[in-house]
Amino acid sequence: MRIERFEDIEAWQLARELTRKVYGMTKKTKFARDFGLRGQIQDAAGSSMHNIAEGFDSETNPEFVRFLRYAKRSCTEVQSELYMALDQQYITDVEFEDVYDHAGRTRATIRGFIKYLIAYEQNHQKKNNPWTLNPTTLNLNYFKEF
Repeated sequence: MRIERFEDIEAWQLARELTRKVYGMTKKTKFARDFGLRGQIQDAAGSSMHNIAEGFDSETNPEFVRFLRYAKRSCTEVQSELYMALDQQYITDVEFEDVYDHAGRTRATIRGFIKYLIAYEQNHQKKNNPWTLNPTTLNLNYFKEF
């Protein structure tokens, strides 16, 4: 499979689903009234998908990796904020586990993509311009290991 658009990136697809889950969860009455936490967790979830999309349009691999690292951190931020929501009894244990696990899967997939891009560059630095990404040559099967 070739990556031609950011929507083709599995990590972005997972981040989109994470964002959907977070927005759905924050519509609950008690959660919706906590404007600070609601906004923070929604922003973090959205940031995970937006940073992947932004990084895709970067001109270099180091720039893309930088944005992917931001996206990965945003997934961790969602996980931390879920504890606050659980402690305030805005969400159930089941909701917590579902979204927490999905954020973890998203983070792991992003981490795998970062490792792939770094390995790709290390293997191709001598052949090509350093840190130039050609998304059409990415082997997406590599990510199945992570």
